[in-house]
Amino acid sequence: MRGPHNIWRLIRTGATFERTGAMRAVLDAVNAPARVRLAAHVLGWPFAWLGYKGDPNLPPITRAITALGPAYIKFGQILSTRPDVVGPELAEQLSMLQDRLPPFPQEQAVRIVSDALGQPVDVLFSEFSEPVAAASIAQVHRARRADNGREVAVKVLRPSVEAGFRRDIDAFHFAASMIELISPATRRLRPRDVVTHFETVVMGELDLRREAAAASEFAENTREDQGMRVPHPHWHLTARRVLTSDWAEGIPMGDVARLKAEGQDMPLVGARVLQLFLQHALRDGYFHADMHQGNLKVAPNGDIVIYDFGIMGEIDEYTRRVYAEILMGFIRRDYMRVARVHFEAGYVPRDRDMTEFARALRAVGEPIFGADASQISMANLLAYLFEVTERFGMRTRTELILLQRTMVVVEGVSRSIDPQINIWEVARPVVESYIRDNLGPKAAARDLGRSAQVLARFAPLLPEFLERRMPEMLRDSDAAPHPRESRAGLLGGIAIGAVVALASVFFGAWLG
Repeated sequence: MRGPHNIWRLIRTGATFERTGAMRAVLDAVNAPARVRLAAHVLGWPFAWLGYKGDPNLPPITRAITALGPAYIKFGQILSTRPDVVGPELAEQLSMLQDRLPPFPQEQAVRIVSDALGQPVDVLFSEFSEPVAAASIAQVHRARRADNGREVAVKVLRPSVEAGFRRDIDAFHFAASMIELISPATRRLRPRDVVTHFETVVMGELDLRREAAAASEFAENTREDQGMRVPHPHWHLTARRVLTSDWAEGIPMGDVARLKAEGQDMPLVGARVLQLFLQHALRDGYFHADMHQGNLKVAPNGDIVIYDFGIMGEIDEYTRRVYAEILMGFIRRDYMRVARVHFEAGYVPRDRDMTEFARALRAVGEPIFGADASQISMANLLAYLFEVTERFGMRTRTELILLQRTMVVVEGVSRSIDPQINIWEVARPVVESYIRDNLGPKAAARDLGRSAQVLARFAPLLPEFLERRMPEMLRDSDAAPHPRESRAGLLGGIAIGAVVALASVFFGAWLG
C-alpha cells in the first residue's frame, strides 16, 4: 500500500546511512557543499538509532545498502560502474554489490532446488558446490549434472526476496509521488512512471523461467556474432526459483589486474564490450540491460562471456533508427541533424527553438571530441545535459530508460577496462553499419515492400470493414469539419492502399 506509512521506510533509509557512517562517505565522495553536509547530518543524526546496523565487516556504504535490501542494492550496482561520476573509492566499495554479497546457507539453497525441481539435489547433480557468487536477488552454485557429467551453473533465488522488493518499491512509489507533489517541476521527468517501469523490470527478474527464455532468445540472435559467448539454459533443470545453465569459464570483467596479468588486450576488450552492446541494441532491438562487470567474463581467447539475463531491454525499429541518427549526428558533430531528429521524433516540444537546441547540444558534445577520458568530467557533462533537458522541456521516456541506463553502464565498464577509450570512435563502425543497412534506399524499398505485404494480407477484410464503418465515418461531422475534402481524402487513401497492396507481389519478388 503506497500510503504515508512509507515515510517510516524513508526515514529509516536516512537513519541507516547515518548509523553506518555511509552518510559521511557519500557526502565526501560527491564533494558535497558544507550546507548540504550540515543539513544531511542535522536531519539524519536524531534518527540514527532507528537505522539498521548492517554487517560491521563491510565498508560503510556497502554495509548500509545491503542492510536496506535488494532494491537499494540494484541501485548501488548501477553506480558501481561509474567511477568517473561517484569517484574511484566509492565505486570500489559499490563493486562489492555485483556478486560478492553474503550468501544464504547451503542447506536453504539445497532445499529450494529440491522443492523446485521435484527431486533431491544429489539425484540431479553429482557435484553441488557451496555458493561461488551471491548478488541481490540470487546466488550461484557450481554443479555437475548426474546424467551426462556436464558442468553447469545453478542459480537459486534468495528466500523471501519477493517480499523485500515489494516493500522497497512501495516506498519508492510513495517517495516519487511526494517529489511530484512538492516539486511540480520534476513532473516532466515522470518519477512515478520511472518507478513503475523499474518495478515491472525487477519483478520480472524474480521468475527465473523468464530469464532462461531471455538467454535462449539472446543466444539465438547472436549465434553468428564473433568475440562473444552466451551460456545456454538447461530447461528440464529450470523452474521459477531455479535456473541451470552452462558454466561460464573466464576471468571476471571486474578483475582488471588479473586480465592484465593474463596478457589480455585491454583496449580490444573495452571496445568489444561497447560494440557488442550497440550491435545488439541497434540490430536486434533486444539487448542485455544489466551489463555491469558482475555479469561479464573474459574467456582465455578474449571472447566476452555474457550471462545473467534477468533484465533485458527491447526497443522497436523506429526508435532504433532515431537513436542511430542521433548517435551518428554526434559522431559527425552535426548538431543541427541531432536537433532535427529530436524534434521529428517528438522528444522535444515543437514550440521550442531548434537552432537554440542545436547550440545547447554542441555545448554537450564538443568537450568530448579531441579529449581522452581522463580530461572529461562525466559528472559535469551529465549535470549540463540535465540542464539542457530541463530548459527545453524534454520529458522522461520510460520506454527508453533501460537503453539509456545500459548505455551509461556499458560506457562505465569499457572505461574501467581502458580508461583512454574514445567512445565515439569505437561506436562509429557499428552505427555506420546500421545506418547503411537500415536508412538507405534499399532499406526504404524493403520497408515499403513489408507495408504492402501487410496491406495485401488484410485486403480480403477491407470490403466488410468499409460496409460496417463507412456510414458511421461519413456521419461524423465533428471529426471532419470539411466533409467533401475529408471524404475525398479518405477515398483517395483507400485507392492508394489498394494500389500499394497490389504492388506487394512485385516488391516481395524483388526483395526475395
